[in-house]
Amino acid sequence: MSSYEFPFNERIRTYLRLEDLFVKMLHHIEIGHEINHHVALISMLQILDLIDRGDLKVDLLQELDRHKVQLSFLQTNPNIDHNALASTLSSLDRCATALRSDHQKLGQSLRENDWLMSVKQRTSIPGGVCEFDLPSYRHWLYLGIERRKQDFAHWLAKLMPMYESIRLILQLLRGSGQVLSLVAHHGAYQQQLSGHKPAQLLRIEIDHDECFPEVSANKYAINIRFQRLDFVQRPKGCEQDIPFKMIVCNFTGAGHN
Repeated sequence: MSSYEFPFNERIRTYLRLEDLFVKMLHHIEIGHEINHHVALISMLQILDLIDRGDLKVDLLQELDRHKVQLSFLQTNPNIDHNALASTLSSLDRCATALRSDHQKLGQSLRENDWLMSVKQRTSIPGGVCEFDLPSYRHWLYLGIERRKQDFAHWLAKLMPMYESIRLILQLLRGSGQVLSLVAHHGAYQQQLSGHKPAQLLRIEIDHDECFPEVSANKYAINIRFQRLDFVQRPKGCEQDIPFKMIVCNFTGAGHN
């Protein structure tokens, strides 16, 4: 079963992009080869670019507080798993406390690292971190896996609370909404949206090796068109009926799967 996600607003779009970069970065850090650590460093610098826009910390803290308030209303519900609820509330508190403990702007310690900024400047040039352009970077790659992992741990120490907050918020969001089993007739599906709260995230699951969904969605309607790749020509629409599952996610404190 292949899964696809489509954000409805810029805030969720930013969260998904950061989650994707963190997952790839941490994966490459763990593998440890110098080429993997090069890819991890590039991902870290892309994270730095992404969080430089707007005040992400304030936004995350507001989200964590909003989720805490909404979940707190469930404490008197006898049908709720109170151990799971207490664990989630504790996680929300822990993430908010960690974010508030750093009074600097997110990523500020990295921006103040002259060496990292010199590498970042060269990464905008194709092939710009070759050893003849940046011998200090080549030297760092030669220092060995343990030293590089120590450096990553130091650089990421103040970014991990942000990542843990994003992971928790997205986990709660993904767990909301109802799973609908649908069919896209001749590869197309459309649904009008209604309700007091706008959708935040659309999830599509498809058990089909040949097609993938392209989505156009806003607060009024969802349009899905399944396509297939031709690797020689442009993507073409799937003309057959495609069964799929869809979840329109909007965390309200009482979502379910």
